Amino acid sequence: RVWADEYLSWEGDFWGSLCGGKIAPREGAKPPALPQLKAAFAAVIVREFPLSRWARYDYPSAGKGPNLRDILKELERKILWLSAWTIHNANHLRAEEDAVKVGGHQASSASMNAILTALYFAVLKPEDRVAVKPHASPVFHAIQYLMGLQTREKLEAFRAFGGAQSYPSRTKDVDDVDISTGSVGLGVAMTAFASLTQDYLAAKNLIDADKLGRFIALVGDAEMDEGNIFECLLEGYKHSLRNTWWIIDYNRQSLDGVIHEGLKPKFESVFRACGWDVVTLKYGRMMEAAFARPGGEQLRDWIDNAPNDLYSALTFQGGKAWRARLHADLDRQAPAGRLIDSYDDEQLSALMCNLGGHDIDLLVDTFNSIDHDRPVCFIAYTIKGMGLPLAGHKDNHSGLMTPKQMEEFRANMKVREGHEWDLFEGLEHSEAELKAFLADVPFYKNGRRRFEAAYVAPPKTLPLPTAEEMSTQEGFGRILFDLAREQTEFASRVVTTSPDVTVSTNMGGWVNRRGVFDRSEGADRFKEEKIASTYRWTQGPSGQHLELGIAENNLFIALAALGLSHSLFGQRLIPIGTLYDPFIARGLDALNYACYQNERFILVATPSGITLAPEGDIRFTEAGVNNVGRISPDGENQMFQLPAESRPVEILHGADGKHYWLTPPALYDVLDADFSFDFDPCPYPLQEGFDGLTCECALSNYVNPPFGS
Repeated sequence: RVWADEYLSWEGDFWGSLCGGKIAPREGAKPPALPQLKAAFAAVIVREFPLSRWARYDYPSAGKGPNLRDILKELERKILWLSAWTIHNANHLRAEEDAVKVGGHQASSASMNAILTALYFAVLKPEDRVAVKPHASPVFHAIQYLMGLQTREKLEAFRAFGGAQSYPSRTKDVDDVDISTGSVGLGVAMTAFASLTQDYLAAKNLIDADKLGRFIALVGDAEMDEGNIFECLLEGYKHSLRNTWWIIDYNRQSLDGVIHEGLKPKFESVFRACGWDVVTLKYGRMMEAAFARPGGEQLRDWIDNAPNDLYSALTFQGGKAWRARLHADLDRQAPAGRLIDSYDDEQLSALMCNLGGHDIDLLVDTFNSIDHDRPVCFIAYTIKGMGLPLAGHKDNHSGLMTPKQMEEFRANMKVREGHEWDLFEGLEHSEAELKAFLADVPFYKNGRRRFEAAYVAPPKTLPLPTAEEMSTQEGFGRILFDLAREQTEFASRVVTTSPDVTVSTNMGGWVNRRGVFDRSEGADRFKEEKIASTYRWTQGPSGQHLELGIAENNLFIALAALGLSHSLFGQRLIPIGTLYDPFIARGLDALNYACYQNERFILVATPSGITLAPEGDIRFTEAGVNNVGRISPDGENQMFQLPAESRPVEILHGADGKHYWLTPPALYDVLDADFSFDFDPCPYPLQEGFDGLTCECALSNYVNPPFGS
């Protein structure tokens, strides 16, 4: 583009120079306006000269050096090869004990290949964190392999025990995984809550507010069906979310086929409603150049109106199919028809597949043009399986290249047999030049980005709350209330959160003393109006409570982000979350996900399922741990009974009006064998007159907390 602007400023016969003297302007013809001149110039250059032969400009945030675009394109090809070969090796070459398919998602990986290449090698800064779409794991591993952060042995063991993981894992992968993904949707939301954690730390001056990172999720379009994503969007709006990018891989194909038409405007409206900017990357620059030529507008209209399944089918069939269909729908003698015929079959196929999500130039320029901290959703049009013989086919989600197809692919990639894992095999640039480029990639300049945090010593003692009669829930609240009085490092590192049950889980006193976190100061209108209230919750950057809406998935993912602050930011927090116990089950997937990342947090569940009503809360019977059991009358009492082979606990509503969790002997025996338990405050069967709250406690341990009230 810079070269074109300079060229157009030269004096002389533009058309004669452009066409090498073969075509001269008509006598008396007026010079075209500058925009039309530039468009015509770009169209001819793109058609006549492959961009890789003349593009020599640099990207703002990438490493310095000549031929940067060529290097990025070569790396894109290399990463496509490595990711496809890793999957092929696991399914066709590696010795296995059985013939069960290993899988690996070659097509889903390929659709994000250019996006990941652009991000990791020309956009990201060391402070940034990325949650990679689960099915793009092979592309991520290939990038880490090029950077020396993944091993050949792990790639050869992809999806085997101890090998590179199916989906990026902080705890099981050796490469530098920022955020685990796997259960789709959860890693996406994690980026938002990690950004909120960053804001929390910056407000406390625990990290440099001038060097905040961006939290980027690479999202499959079918992944947008997950409900937790929309819960997260709304929560982010409440907290003025910033420094967050979600890049949607809009390949319009899911596991079972082609996704529903018209989702893009729906995505756009939802994100805009929640305060996000939306950037659509639909047309690559080759397409844009074609649109500038006579007949280009008609071609654009055809592309815009083509059904997803038709576009996918034609992509799979190739240039001849594209030509036949376009000739059928567009007048061959019209400018659009002549435009189509100016490309041979291979060029036409390349043109129609030049969507925005595959155009390295467009991706790098667009990402680097974002100069604000507002959340941004990028909707990147892509083709599932781009660059592979599987491209576009509706069955390609689980599809694998055959050995014959892989040999043809190997030949196209110029990879010699026996050199499949060589880092720079098949590339045109010298090994020295490529190594120099990789050594200067900004994202990796500071090495691995897993931090360590200093130990925060807990108090030697905590005041024991006393009262003639007190529930465990009240005792928990009193402990926090007393802790809030202390001006200690430990107390300053505690951050609490709750899904709209802060008061009813007895954290109101803590929040009275420590306040609600928000980046901006908020007034207490009731206090200003002199209205008496038990709760005096100030709001501002100094607050230590993150108030959430009623969405348990958000609670657990927020706890996961806060609980990884030591590793993501080098500063330790002590997160405490509360909720009603029946709703643990409602967020179990997110809770499991949080634990899978090896985070650190405390979860306190109020036993409302047992104590909310004498007969037991209906939410507990339907959604709690006993939802697989049956309720049968037993005199005046109700016993929750589960099949003997799966019954972990029993709950007895005794004739004395108390409620008991009882430990089955089978469970107690297993625990006792492993941990040498010397006490059970909830024995089964219940002993006459036994009360776990008043009996003598164990010398060293016990099985359950002593319920009996």
